[in-house]
Parts: sequence; C-alpha cells; structure tokens
Amino acid sequence: MLKLASALTPTPKGWSTTNTNGFCKWSGVNCDNSNNVISINLASQGLSGTLPSELSTLSQLQSLSLQDNKLIGPLPSLANLASLREVYMGTNNFTSIPIGFFKGLTSLQTLSMGANINLEPWAISTDLSESSSLNTFEASNANIFGTIPDMFASFPSLQNLRLSYNNLTGGLPPSFANSGIQNLWLNNQEMGLSGTIEVLPSMEQLSQVWLQKNQFTGPIPDFSKSKNLFDLQLRDNQFTGIFPVSLSSQAGLLNISFYNNKLQGPVPLFGKGVKVDNSGLNNFCVDTAGVACDPQVTTLLEIAGGFGYPVVLSDSWKGNEACSGWPFVTCDSLKKTVITVSLGKQHFGGIISPAFANLTALTTLKLNDNNLSGPIPDSLIKLSQLSILDVSNNNLTGKIPAFAPSVKLTITPGNPFLGSGGGSGSGGTSPSGSDSNSTTPGGVPNGRANGGKKVSPGVIAGVVGIVIVGAIGLFVLFKVYRKKKRGKSGRVNDQENGNGINPLVKNGSSCCTKGYGVLSEIQSQSSGNHSGRHFFEGGNIVISIEVQPRHVEREFRKIPSSTDDFCSGPHVLFLIPG
Repeated sequence: MLKLASALTPTPKGWSTTNTNGFCKWSGVNCDNSNNVISINLASQGLSGTLPSELSTLSQLQSLSLQDNKLIGPLPSLANLASLREVYMGTNNFTSIPIGFFKGLTSLQTLSMGANINLEPWAISTDLSESSSLNTFEASNANIFGTIPDMFASFPSLQNLRLSYNNLTGGLPPSFANSGIQNLWLNNQEMGLSGTIEVLPSMEQLSQVWLQKNQFTGPIPDFSKSKNLFDLQLRDNQFTGIFPVSLSSQAGLLNISFYNNKLQGPVPLFGKGVKVDNSGLNNFCVDTAGVACDPQVTTLLEIAGGFGYPVVLSDSWKGNEACSGWPFVTCDSLKKTVITVSLGKQHFGGIISPAFANLTALTTLKLNDNNLSGPIPDSLIKLSQLSILDVSNNNLTGKIPAFAPSVKLTITPGNPFLGSGGGSGSGGTSPSGSDSNSTTPGGVPNGRANGGKKVSPGVIAGVVGIVIVGAIGLFVLFKVYRKKKRGKSGRVNDQENGNGINPLVKNGSSCCTKGYGVLSEIQSQSSGNHSGRHFFEGGNIVISIEVQPRHVEREFRKIPSSTDDFCSGPHVLFLIPG
C-alpha cells in the first residue's frame, strides 16, 4: 500500500507514503477482519502516475476501482488474484497490458477498461475464459485488434459485452449462439467486423444491439425470438436482401437504424412509437414505406435470396422495373416480360430457387459455373416456354425433373451426384457426333444407354477384370484337369432343371442368404436350339463359357472350408469343359 501511495500524484486524501499504520482506514480502502485489503476505490480523483507491480501481492483483493483518472504506464499484472471480482480501469492513459494479465481471475465478474486510447494494440486473450462468472466485459476504445475469440460458451452469466471503437475484424464467434448476452455493442470498428449475423437470433436475451459502422453482409435475420429487443442499430454495413417483415412489426422495438446498406425490396413499415432512422441509402424498389414491388421484381429478388442475396445483384438490381436495364436479365421486344436469366460464372453459392417458375415466359436459364447445391426444383417443369437450361459445373444433387423433350438440359461437366436420388428427365437421343458432356433436347446426357441408365465405369472395369481372371483360371484348371482321369468327377444333373446349385441353398447355408449374390444361381441360358453355351451370372455380369454339348461337368475346386469363408470375399465359380 505504501508503494501505491508513493506512485500516485497527488497522494490520495488521508493516505501516507511513510507509515502503514491504519491503512485499512485510508479513504477508499476496505479490509477484512484479518487486515487484508479487499477493495480499493480511487475513482475520479484526478490522479496521475503509474501503478506499482506490487498490486499483484494483494491476494485477497476483491474490487479495484481506478477509473476516470490520468494514470499512465503499463497496467500491473492481476494474474491469479483468485478473489478479484471487479476491475474498473477505464478512462485513463495506460500504455500497455502485460502478458498473462487475465490469467487465473477465476472469480472475476466485471472487467471495465474502456477509453484507454494510448494502449499499445492488444488482442483479447483466451485466458479470460477462466473467468467463468464474468457478467460484464467493457473494453471500448481500447485499441484492441484481431478477432473476437470463440470462447463465449465459457461465460454462462455474461450479459454485457461492449467492444466498440476498436479494430476488431473477422466474423462473430459461433459461441455467441444461445448465450445470455443482453447488451451487445460492437459498433464503429476501424476496419470492420464482417460476415453474416445469423448467430444473433439464437441469443434470445438480447435487448440492445449496436452493430453500426462495420462490414457485415448477408440478409438481416429474424429476431422474433428476442422478445426483449428494443434498440437495434444496423446502419453503415453491407446488408443485402429484403428487410424481414417480422422485424418491422416486432413488439417492443423502440429504436432502429438501417440506412447506408444494400437492402432491397419494399421499404419496411413500422408501427407507431418506433424511432426509425432511414435517412441514408439503400436499394429499395420504391421510396414509400409499405408499398409492394412489381411482381417480376419480387420474383427476381426471391431468386437472389436463393443465392444468399449476393452484393452484385443488390448493386445492379435496383428500382422497380426489371426490364429497364437490369443486368443478367433479358426481356421480350415489348420490354415488359423476362424471357432470359443468365447468371453463369458468377461464383454464386446457395440453391436454385423454385421462384424461377414464376417467370412464366422464361425461355432460357443459365446457371452454369457457380457453386450451387441442392436439387433442380421440380417447379421448373411448369415453364412451358423453357428451351435451354444450363446448370453445368455446380454441385447439384437429387433427381432430375422430367423436362419436356423440347428442353435442352445441360448438367455436365460437374454435378457428380445429380441424378443420384432417382430417375432423370425425359428421354431423347443424342445428336450424332456430339460431345460426351453434351445433352439431348430431352435432358439426357450422352454416354447413356439401356433406357437412359448410365453405364458405370466400375461395372465396365469389373467385367474386363472378371473376363481376364476367368480366362487365366480356365487355362490353369484345364491343365490340371488333363492330368486326372476322366470320370473322377461325378456328372451333374441337367443345368436347366434347376437343381445344379440349389443344394447349397436348401442346406440352409448362410453364404447364400447374406446378399452376396455370387452363388445365387448358375444356370443355363441356352438358346432355343439348346446349344452348349452356358453362362455364369454374378450380379449384373454374365459371362458365357463354351462347353462340349454332351459332356458337361462342374467342379468346385478349392472350395473354402466353411460357407462363411466362402462368403467373406468375392469368388468365381467356373463351368469346366469335359
């Protein structure tokens, strides 16, 4: 305490720099029954000077209030002061924060250190996560840089987070989700926080949210679960999309700003008593609150919503007339109806919106070379004028709708999983000489056969492999067989009577009931003249084996010792001539 008294100018009233007798009675000092200092309150005393490192030896300190002074120099380490609950250091001229400053503050509930503009740039340390009882963290205008650490699951009691006027970058941490934060101030970052704010609707305790002057993007989410929200500041960002109707009618909302963004659609109409600041710029279709957009404009904005409302469409799709020079859109000769939408090679993510079906005169739709996922909407088959649909080079999945034969559907290259969910579109034959990646007018890619089913490269490779292995096996077995006397092997019944392989099944062998299929059936597939050509069937593969008509014998050579061994891997059974 003598060190602290000597470091401050002027010396606090009633303090001594030479005598520690009665320091528990110094102004602003409280002690416990053992004369351990538990609180120091020197707020707003006009003090200057530096804080001594010996403050860290006050092991029972619970509260330290030094805000609103002129203190300079480095902050002393408070590490491992396990009893410390409150720290108020704001509005001073401190110059640096030591490494480990936040470590071991296991009882900390309030940390306020804002308005220290002379601090060297510092990042929020994850050591603070040890303060599981933290209720308030206030460090606005304190020269913080870097990202907001993803550690908020460690603070179940946190209600107030104020980090305004710093140089924070990056997105909102996922651990904000479901937190109990009520007052969130992240406004006026030097470079700006970025990304979406989709995590905020899960924070149902929110009452005041200040996000102005950042670089947040994407649509404004639905805050309807935040029943206590009364103050929402969203101005000066990069928000896109349509302002949610649920927010404009949200009960309890008193104050909101959203100007200087890239919002589209109609201007939101708020109830009486809500203070609305919309004095700046946006990309609304009309100027009057509550007036709906033109139906075609509404449809195109819904389509943009499927892509996540990209900024390029917000900047270019302005006004209330889609046929008055909107890029990526072509209209008929009367400039009234959209007939072409060409959004290829725009690097869009998201999905293909079913709203395309509302453009009933659409003839051409190009969405190629993006990063779209999900299915091709079935609603597109309702477009009776559609003749060209190009969705190649995306990541689409699911069934291919059954488009009319007049539709030229291009789905490849790309989309390796498209069609995996079921049948393709309507049939058609490929133009002669066309590329293997082209499509038919009916939407069936070339390289298909047998009713439109694509021949798998794996099946082709499997057929070739089995033929080669079979040829080698036949040769080896034939050489071995020649060394044996004819007649050692018993004759089998006629292949066509159904008894050739059935004993293995009838005996209840598990190998034939586990779905392996190899031993399911070996039977004659003779032609009408009952020639000596027999077949081995395994799955969808059929291999013919020429045999002598009058001498057909079957040998199972090197059969495993148990049926389980037999079924543990692929085996090939041959019909042996002889």
